[in-house]
Amino acid sequence: MANETPENGILANETLALAIELLKRKSLTPDDAGCHDLIAARLQKLGFHIERHCHNGVDNLWARKGTAAPVVCFAGHTDVVPTGPLEQWLSDPFEPTVRDGKLYARGAADMKTSDAAFVTATERFIAAHPGHSGSIAFLLTSDEEGPATDGTVKVVEALKARGETLDYCIVGEPTSAAEFGDTIKNGRRGSLSGTLRVKGVQGHIAYPHLAKNPIHLAAPAIAELADTMWDEGNAYFPPTTWQISNIHAGTGATNVIPGVVEIQFNFRFSTASTAEGLMDAVNEILDSHGLDYEIDWSLSGKPFLTPRGPLCDRLSEAIHEVTGLTPELSTTGGTSDGRFIADICHEVVEFGPLNMSIHKLNEHVAVENIEQLAAIYQKTLEKLLA
Repeated sequence: MANETPENGILANETLALAIELLKRKSLTPDDAGCHDLIAARLQKLGFHIERHCHNGVDNLWARKGTAAPVVCFAGHTDVVPTGPLEQWLSDPFEPTVRDGKLYARGAADMKTSDAAFVTATERFIAAHPGHSGSIAFLLTSDEEGPATDGTVKVVEALKARGETLDYCIVGEPTSAAEFGDTIKNGRRGSLSGTLRVKGVQGHIAYPHLAKNPIHLAAPAIAELADTMWDEGNAYFPPTTWQISNIHAGTGATNVIPGVVEIQFNFRFSTASTAEGLMDAVNEILDSHGLDYEIDWSLSGKPFLTPRGPLCDRLSEAIHEVTGLTPELSTTGGTSDGRFIADICHEVVEFGPLNMSIHKLNEHVAVENIEQLAAIYQKTLEKLLA
């Protein structure tokens, strides 16, 4: 079934129609391309108070309806990654196209269909329950796929500064693995990177006694770091891992012993460890080998975890009612903006479409899953606020 369009009636689906409007906007990080304006206009009609938080060219949207607790927040991003070679797409990545029951466009799975489902689920919930308890909020950014330094984290800082907290947050990242509805992410590992420089003495390779080879000096320490068991993980997380991503030394000549070796590495760590503890452990190992070294550290995200409780349970029930599946809880994968939101929210989870095509050529999502996603978000609101 080729090139179906809304005009011929095949896509007579409210959530899908909004998703298509969002997908038409070429919102490459950090350009929002008007996505927030489109969403804010619909939320304003529902009585949401709208705030725009702009930092260094990054657009962020904070919207809230109500002042009472509990506060249920939908969080996500409207920016997308670059398309890659256009000639390898079967259709223009910014001209949303349905073929064989799938919607193709950059951002279809990650995560504009979730953004659309947030909106239509909220509209339907408020229409059905105008006197609902608590509050509903939206936190959207255009800087999730990029450095993530001027996006969600800035809004969280602003909310924290004025004492505003959340009770429940659903991040619309694509979490489903094999079947739509099979996985909820209830936490993520932290990410701690380091650039290690071990110093030696440069010299002629024929006169090693007049030099100190930093690669040779660092090798035993590298072996110990690679063999170290940093923690045993816990019921939700696997053990912390340490991996080297790059090593560089030398002048390019074959007859020169380098003066410095630079090693880039990364920890993906669980709640069983802390960034401070891991840094201290690395320094202790390096010191034990008598190395002359320096390290630049970068913490891009702390781990967060939401154990089973109201949010996991109510979302799981909604997923089962819509799909018939009982989702598993998982903390696998990279980082997400949930790591920032967890600083002001008691319970943070992620749930969204299948993730098998995200960031790939011909990214897509099954059309039937789009309306199912809105139904799941709506049912979750009903279970938490109605």
